[in-house]
This record gives sequence, C-alpha cells and structure tokens, in this order.
Amino acid sequence: MQDPLFYLTMATAGLAGLTIVAFASLRGWNGWLDLKRAELGRRAEEAAPPSAAARIEVADLKERIRKLEAIAAGVDL
Repeated sequence: MQDPLFYLTMATAGLAGLTIVAFASLRGWNGWLDLKRAELGRRAEEAAPPSAAARIEVADLKERIRKLEAIAAGVDL
C-alpha cells in the first residue's frame, strides 16, 4: 500500500487540472459568444433601408412580372 500523502497529492493535482480546463473552456465559450454578438451587431448595422435605385429596380421587376402574367393569362395590354 502506498503513502496516503501520494493519493492526496494526486487528487489535488487532478482537481487543479480539472479547474484549469474548466476555466479555459468557459473563457473560450465567452469569446465565441462575443464573436457571435459582434456578427449580429454588424448585420443589424448593414440592414439599412434599400436605396432609391434598388427600390426602382424592384418596382421595374414587379411591372415586368405583371406584364408577363397578363400575357400568360391571355389578357391584351
């Protein structure tokens, strides 16, 4: 049988190692969450209202679709 001090030392070292790994994992998790928050913040800033040119282009496409649907339905414009 070995010395009880050996078991106490091994248990203490194991607990210290587990604590270090837990803190490193939590720090990495917090860093990942901060990264995702920053990405979401950037998306919110980039989601500006569409420009006038984009609105005009969308309106033009809608008009073309309306005309094509009318042709497909056999309606004479």
